[in-house]
Amino acid sequence: MQRRCVGRAAAAAVVMVVALTGAAWAEEPEGETGETGAATEQGAGEAGEQSDAERIDELEAKVDVLASELAKAVADETVPEEKLESQWGFGPAASKIYRKDQGLSIGGYGEYRVRTFVGDGSEGKTTEADALRAVLYVGYKFNDKWLVNSELELEHGSTSEDGSFSVEFATVDWQALDNHGLRAGLVLLPMGFVNEIHEPTFFFGAERPEVERKIIPSTWREVGGGVFGQLADGRVSYRMYGVNGLDATGFSDEGLRGGRQNGSKALADHWAFVGRTDVDVVDGLSVGGSVYVGKSGQDQTFDYDGEEGLAPAVPVPDALTTIYELHAEYKAHGLSIRGLFTQAFIDDVSELNAALGNVVTNPEDDGSRIAERLLGGYAEIAYDVLPLVWKGTKASLEPYFRYERLDTQNQMASGDVANENLVQDIYTVGIQIKPIPNVVFKTDYRNFKPKSGEKADQVQFHMGYVF
Repeated sequence: MQRRCVGRAAAAAVVMVVALTGAAWAEEPEGETGETGAATEQGAGEAGEQSDAERIDELEAKVDVLASELAKAVADETVPEEKLESQWGFGPAASKIYRKDQGLSIGGYGEYRVRTFVGDGSEGKTTEADALRAVLYVGYKFNDKWLVNSELELEHGSTSEDGSFSVEFATVDWQALDNHGLRAGLVLLPMGFVNEIHEPTFFFGAERPEVERKIIPSTWREVGGGVFGQLADGRVSYRMYGVNGLDATGFSDEGLRGGRQNGSKALADHWAFVGRTDVDVVDGLSVGGSVYVGKSGQDQTFDYDGEEGLAPAVPVPDALTTIYELHAEYKAHGLSIRGLFTQAFIDDVSELNAALGNVVTNPEDDGSRIAERLLGGYAEIAYDVLPLVWKGTKASLEPYFRYERLDTQNQMASGDVANENLVQDIYTVGIQIKPIPNVVFKTDYRNFKPKSGEKADQVQFHMGYVF
């Protein structure tokens, strides 16, 4: 980008020189006139005046070209025209820094949603309008080896109520070789589709899939570092990090989301490994998988703050936690298909439930207890119908459908009974419109079918942007 700007500025400077030279030529030298010259003085004068006017017009045209070139050079540097593409595990807007030769890069995205509840279980629920998030990506490239990249996020419109201002990731990269590098800092864990690439124009639905919120607890980031890179001419990519482990005291019957530490004074007595690989099988089709393994107890005791009948401090077990997921995606010719399957396993669940006060008091009780195994998956399909009626358009109109299976009570510890209200099939049908690739409008209907009990369905309207 900088080289292009320098080139245009140089071209503009050449135009300036030529224009000034033309202006100099417009000045005729004084000289003597003989008899023959005197005889034609009036006609030559008229011809000279016409020539001067033409030269002035030419000079003005060259100055206009100069101004246009300079303005374009400045615009290209300030607001670059480029296609957003994902690189090295970051979302497309967060990857802009990798396409710079040097200096500052800024990007971002935002999401806004209106949600209302319908059907059984909707009694007492109110319609919500939420400024979900406004995000700023800031990166700086020092040279061709070293850079920093970060994501700053304001959620729910403020830091009051349930809002917050957070650092979603902040890393230092050293690209030791062209296709391999080291990364350290607050890293996004490379699992699933949306934990790393969660910009609203790059996933379907007004809400991220529940499987990638409850079992793969997006947006999930921890402090650590590791390696990233590509093999086989870029058709195989990988990322492997060591990070501080989860905090098991935040686990619940609804999933692992509460166990994220997000780099905020994170407990780090227990560390974990996470790794991912993806393969571009053919154009448009990629398959991959990831795994996370680490203890989650963090050598802590759980303090009940003096609640009557409960021990003041109970040791938390190591609670080794393993999560794996397999995924595949096809995107070509207007068709988009995604599929993901994941399982999570937690050791020492009986001890963990006891430490957290999730004690079985009745064999028929379906109270809040953490499961030994969690299971989930989804498949979705979308198709861009607009090119069928409007050839060559950059806009898109994509109906989509997603089916999810979310079971955070898939296998319980001995003596525990699953809460079947948390064993759910979720159906989402909707439509997404992009008037331009960087702006999206979505509306969808989410139908929840728990194995027992009731849960309200949701009608959602969403707007998002990315730059």
